[in-house]
Amino acid sequence: MSVGDFSQKTLEMDSFHTRFSAWTPFNNKSLNRQLFQERVALISHWFDLWTNKQRQEFLFTILLRCSKSQLRFVQSWFAERKQVARVDFSTVLPRSISLYIFSFLNPKDLCAAAQVSWPWKFLTEQDCLWMPKCTRFGWFLPYAPAQNEYGAWKSHYIACVSTLDWLTPREAAAVYGTLNEPKAEDEELQERQREKCLRKRIWEKVAFRNKVLLQLRPPWVSGTHRSSSLKATCQPWLSRMGGDGAGLHEAWEKQLALASVQALPKRSNVSGIHSYPSLSKESQSGPWKGDDTPPYALEPRIVLISSRVPAYEMVVESVKAAVIAVVYEHAGLTLESLLCLIEKALCGRKAQSMGIFSDGDSREINLLQGYKIGIKNLLCPEVRDFWEKLGSCVATEEEGGHVDCFAPLGASVLSDWLGPQRDRSPPSIYFNESKMQTWSSFTELLEDALKSVRKELSPLFRDLRKHIAGRLIGQFMVDTLSMVNILNSQEMAQALADGLIELSKEDSKRCITEDNSQDAKSSLHRSDEHVQALVQLERKLQRGSAEKRARVVGELLQSERRYVQLLGIVKDVYARPLRAALSSHRAILSAANVQIIFSDILQILSLNRQFLDNLRDRLEEWSPAQCVGDIVIRFGSQLNAYTNFFNNYPVVLKTIEKCKEMIPAFRAFLKRHDKTTATKMLSLPELLLYPSQRFEEYVHLLYALRLHTPAGHVDRGDLNAAIDQIKNYKDYIDQMKERVKMKEQLQDIQRLVWGCPTLSAVNRYLIRIQDVAQLHCYNEEINFSLRVYEHICDLSLLLLNDVLLIAHRDTSHTPFERTTKTTRRFTASLLLPRLLVEDIPDSKYVKNAFILHGPTREWICATEVEDEKFAWLSVLHNTIRSSMEK
Repeated sequence: MSVGDFSQKTLEMDSFHTRFSAWTPFNNKSLNRQLFQERVALISHWFDLWTNKQRQEFLFTILLRCSKSQLRFVQSWFAERKQVARVDFSTVLPRSISLYIFSFLNPKDLCAAAQVSWPWKFLTEQDCLWMPKCTRFGWFLPYAPAQNEYGAWKSHYIACVSTLDWLTPREAAAVYGTLNEPKAEDEELQERQREKCLRKRIWEKVAFRNKVLLQLRPPWVSGTHRSSSLKATCQPWLSRMGGDGAGLHEAWEKQLALASVQALPKRSNVSGIHSYPSLSKESQSGPWKGDDTPPYALEPRIVLISSRVPAYEMVVESVKAAVIAVVYEHAGLTLESLLCLIEKALCGRKAQSMGIFSDGDSREINLLQGYKIGIKNLLCPEVRDFWEKLGSCVATEEEGGHVDCFAPLGASVLSDWLGPQRDRSPPSIYFNESKMQTWSSFTELLEDALKSVRKELSPLFRDLRKHIAGRLIGQFMVDTLSMVNILNSQEMAQALADGLIELSKEDSKRCITEDNSQDAKSSLHRSDEHVQALVQLERKLQRGSAEKRARVVGELLQSERRYVQLLGIVKDVYARPLRAALSSHRAILSAANVQIIFSDILQILSLNRQFLDNLRDRLEEWSPAQCVGDIVIRFGSQLNAYTNFFNNYPVVLKTIEKCKEMIPAFRAFLKRHDKTTATKMLSLPELLLYPSQRFEEYVHLLYALRLHTPAGHVDRGDLNAAIDQIKNYKDYIDQMKERVKMKEQLQDIQRLVWGCPTLSAVNRYLIRIQDVAQLHCYNEEINFSLRVYEHICDLSLLLLNDVLLIAHRDTSHTPFERTTKTTRRFTASLLLPRLLVEDIPDSKYVKNAFILHGPTREWICATEVEDEKFAWLSVLHNTIRSSMEK
């Protein structure tokens, strides 16, 4: 063999060289393709001969050997040629389109579709589908659905359908009457026998039809027609229905409506009676009357809630829908009146159970004012009669009736109950557990707040109680004892002065003398009160306008004397010692500070002393023709001292506080003299407050004087002028008070809002502060009714007369306490003329919202309740209008 022949033979052998198989050539592609097709045809032939289980095992083995790219190829091939996944259209299409598709279904089909899946149930129970079906028959909701209420119109449709009359002609004639002539007894008996035979035939047909339906029913309606909740009530009735398939379905609808109406959320009106009427006997039983009629209308439950309960409104809101809540006034009612309220709420029915929610403890119940029911008075005739009548309104113990007393409140609601064990605890029978937990937390918060208030105000109340007790005892001593006994009993007077209110000798003698001179006449006739009352009435009728006028002038003089005495205390107790210390080179305050604090008040004292002298001189020579108006006019023309005092009044108070803080000697001086008998138990700032209150007294006294001055009197014109003069000055004081108050409000805002710019400006004041929630809209291109919003943060809107401040609001909780701390951080300020307000209509997804458009930004805000939004937008619009008119 030559070398060429050997090489050619080698090439032929290489062409038949195989990899992993003796049947697949490695280099010869044409032969490789031919052999591959033959083997595919062979395997396909085998595959056709295999059974289904063998084919599945083969495919499973092949797919396990495939790589990821090969599996991806198989998946793409199936996606192109075969539709493997079926998608629910309601989860893919927009909600508006899905609702439009469901709107073509009738009520029966909607109820069936609601059982397919949760998305279908949510869509088919929307109010927009059921409201047209109700309004077409004139059925409107008797209340406005709450924000979180779901399926109200569907429930209302079922309730209205269940109350329709399903009566035979004979039953309808018995209920509504008939225009036909009455039949004879024989005809009546024959007609009843025909009806009895007809019903028997109908029952037999219904029983047969029921068996057929149970055998052929589709799986998706198994939960509708054989529901476990309706099996016990509907199955005895199935054997009594008859007719064709349509009649059977109508009968099924009626039974479903009757059964589901018991679970409807009911709303109570003001009288406590539910809006949905209870089913009458005819509407429940229909044409089937008998003893075996299922009792759908159960006896109601009722709970009595006292108005004395803290936050009783929250308790009323937590009452379950099927329970009648009766709120009664704790004060002003009797036991008979309470029984009348209970009978009116029950409407002649008996209650299955009754709860009494009132304050009390484990020993007695504070049911009404003056009626604390406990073991001691339980056998009293009135209380025993009340409990007997109350027990007659509740079902007997054999029927499951019981009365539950919630006392003490917190323990009875949140703790375990004593007594016989029932299926449910009494609180869960009447109340919603989560809402009662909220009420309990709220009342605990109120109790903590009351403890804090008591702790802060107890020192003030203690001092006030001592002060009032001292004055009462002193007045009792003056009224009971004569002047001689008081002067002779120095030990008793000294004990009273040391123990309660220490009076100085001069002031005590003066006050005792004045009070004794005023009350001596009234004490003469104290033995016979009836005679004294008649004498006073006769004197009042006989007293003329001149005497009344003289009494008013005397009251003016007396009040002016007391006012001058109070101003004299400032001079004698405070100003004179401080000036004396200044002259003796042991100064407590500097001369400048003494001048700032006391210069204006001493000028007022000098002016009022002159006014008091003029009044005293005029009253000494008093006659019906005397005039007072000219004196008041002369006094009103010299009020510059008051003007200086009111202008410097804030500076005076700041000077006192600053000196009290920085000068220990002045602090000790005030501690020695403030709230002593010499200062009438008043401090220096309290004494400086009287000038601002005096002008209101002047106006009232001058009005009374003009009232008792005849129209033709000489003093009438001067009194009118004096009233106008004093009233104008009082208005000036009120305006000054308002300016100071507005300035303090702006300062408080700058302290509360971090980063707030300076707000001090002329005629700027705070109008309203509103807390809102800031929202964010995902898609602003769709309609308002379909927009969904997200709560992103809390804001505080501070409305001033010319600008709107927007602050970010944060709330932090204090450890181990219920109190919270609110902080505000400045965000933006908007001038009112450049602010645009847009209202957002309420929808299913947002309530009480509006938009604030600024020059460069907008805020979507929402208030907590509708009333706050209405009040805020009204004030905001009026303020913007006023700022643009300026």
